[in-house]
Amino acid sequence: MIPAISASKIYSTLGNSNSLVPLAIKDCANSIGLTTASYITGDEAEGRDRFIDEFGTQAIWLFGIPVYKKVLDFALFKPLGFDPKIDVRVLKDPEILKKAKEHAPTKEIQESLEKAGKSAKTFKGLAFGKFVASTLLTILSYYGLTKFRHKHIEEHIKEDYLKKHADEIRKAEAQKPKQTETKDLFTPQKPLPTAFNGVHKPAKKDCNGKNPTFGGIQDFMFSPTKNLMIVDASISAERIFESRNPQDTVGYIVKEGSFWAFMYFLGEKIQKHFENSAEKNHDRNIQLDARVIESEELRNALQNKDLKTTLQAFTNLKKDADLYDFICNKFNKDNIIVKMSKMSDLINVVDKKNLSSEADTRKYIDLKEIRGVNEKLGKVYAQFERFSEKMHTEKPAMKDSEILDEFLKDLRKLKRGSVRKNIGACIGALGIVAPAIMLALRFAGKDNKEFKVKAQIEKQLEQEVLRT
Repeated sequence: MIPAISASKIYSTLGNSNSLVPLAIKDCANSIGLTTASYITGDEAEGRDRFIDEFGTQAIWLFGIPVYKKVLDFALFKPLGFDPKIDVRVLKDPEILKKAKEHAPTKEIQESLEKAGKSAKTFKGLAFGKFVASTLLTILSYYGLTKFRHKHIEEHIKEDYLKKHADEIRKAEAQKPKQTETKDLFTPQKPLPTAFNGVHKPAKKDCNGKNPTFGGIQDFMFSPTKNLMIVDASISAERIFESRNPQDTVGYIVKEGSFWAFMYFLGEKIQKHFENSAEKNHDRNIQLDARVIESEELRNALQNKDLKTTLQAFTNLKKDADLYDFICNKFNKDNIIVKMSKMSDLINVVDKKNLSSEADTRKYIDLKEIRGVNEKLGKVYAQFERFSEKMHTEKPAMKDSEILDEFLKDLRKLKRGSVRKNIGACIGALGIVAPAIMLALRFAGKDNKEFKVKAQIEKQLEQEVLRT
């Protein structure tokens, strides 16, 4: 059995819409399914082409932006003396920035915030530049992969063809007039088919010289998953509009459509469905992070008779600056809402192994999410009170600790089940259903089983080396 602490981390990560891990798992399932389907058609060249496309793209997609951002941190921020760990959103509200400097856990962090605040315009420009550059570099890396894949598969098909038809090629060469120059059989003299034309470069964007603002693009800049959506939009467009033949086009439409649906949209809706079902049918709110639901802190909080007072006091902090001041104040580091927010990674701490350590004020704190933790805990506490009253009526002999155990057991079971079902549904759709549809379309169409790219290249080679 998985230890509770390990299970909480696993389910928390898999249930986090901003984590790259569930995206990687879904994409892996999709890539394996599609590659297997390509090999099932019986053509090794198509399987190889699909393998390079899927797993090469996956590596660039997952690691491109983080790696380029690290490089740009050293290339842009370090030379100017800025701390790249400062989230530019901290500079947005002067009151929040003031509190961030006031509650900075170290003098070094305080000084770095001071410097960024004094040069806010420059710092914001660098942050925006890092976002744009890392995204564009990742997209260009994918274009480079596509060019490599086309060239590699072309050479692989040509080499295989020339080996199979070596005797025919020698006979054809022998029948040609002596004055005819010997052609390099591995380099077609005619222009390559349109399937292997160079990948179009993205159009250059004009710069209007205005100061960067983050209103409309903030979600894409600071959410790892939404940042990837920009890369995916480019990948999907390139795959569909630059596909090498109708067979490629239909396949990519099915693949990209299912990918976008279950990677970015339906997954969150499926999770929401299970959460609503748990609340409606079981009177259990499972919206809290799995690490909170699995924790001893939640058990202790539900046993605390003063929890209502704590929740209400937190609710009374209406102003953002007041709430931020309360969260970052080291005297409130053991407050239950603050602790649960730290467990959920809504508040970053200087020592990740110690939840009681001070908040890292360089990092952005989404106060709306913090208020959400307070609200969700309030719902769980109200549900526990109702459950406790019911159990005392139906089973008077049950102890309070047993009632709490029963309540938490149901809560954890529903949370884990919702995450498993959500991930399972997405993996099934991307790893089995979508590849099966693509395979069915290939076998259903007349003369569509053959790998068209291979057929195009072999036809051109036949015209060049077998016909005099």
